[in-house]
Amino acid sequence: MKDFSKLEQDLDLNFKDRDLLTQAFIHKSFLNENPDFRLGDNERLEFLGDAVLELVVTNYLFREYPGEPEGKLTSWRAALVNADRLSEVAREMDLNDFLLLSEGERKQEGKARDYILADVVEALLGAIYLDQGFERCQEFVKQHLIKKLPEIIEKGLFRDSKSLFQEKAQEKVSITPGYEVLEEWGPDHDKHFEVGVFLEKEMIAKGDGSSKLEAEEEAAEQALKVKGW
Repeated sequence: MKDFSKLEQDLDLNFKDRDLLTQAFIHKSFLNENPDFRLGDNERLEFLGDAVLELVVTNYLFREYPGEPEGKLTSWRAALVNADRLSEVAREMDLNDFLLLSEGERKQEGKARDYILADVVEALLGAIYLDQGFERCQEFVKQHLIKKLPEIIEKGLFRDSKSLFQEKAQEKVSITPGYEVLEEWGPDHDKHFEVGVFLEKEMIAKGDGSSKLEAEEEAAEQALKVKGW
């Protein structure tokens, strides 16, 4: 079992419920090989942490940039909370060293590992929220993630296809795009997704990838071409 006390010390986190911290790092593949392990996987914590992260970032942008339009704030938020940025933050915090994975998953690197790390950041934030509250989450996100915002703005890193398509859709037709998984296949360690991007009920384009986020980005890129935006 991993020694999470070092992580707590490095990140200045003092968990009252240490099981929450451990669970944030349990990938479902680990439980496939260890079905009798006393804790569940991190997916519910990830679900909670995703919502907490979005609220923290949205609240910060709304308060700190009162003169900016909604479309631009949406793009900045998307650039801050996307999988690439979160996995980058996870590696800076050495979260990779604490992952609880199956033997097969441990051998996977590249994009597959990045998405697992992005999910762990969200799961960890969910655990912090349950254990220490919303204010501590705000401090944590500001310390480790929001510090990247000036570079994102300065270098225009917020203009990924998904955020650009959302910005254009809101500007031109006053609709926020929606994404829906059309099909998924493959084992847990090699999943594949096909995603459609919709403007209300109209599907504009499809994309595929090894994660939902990757497929959404591809769908948005195709949608920009379809619409000529």
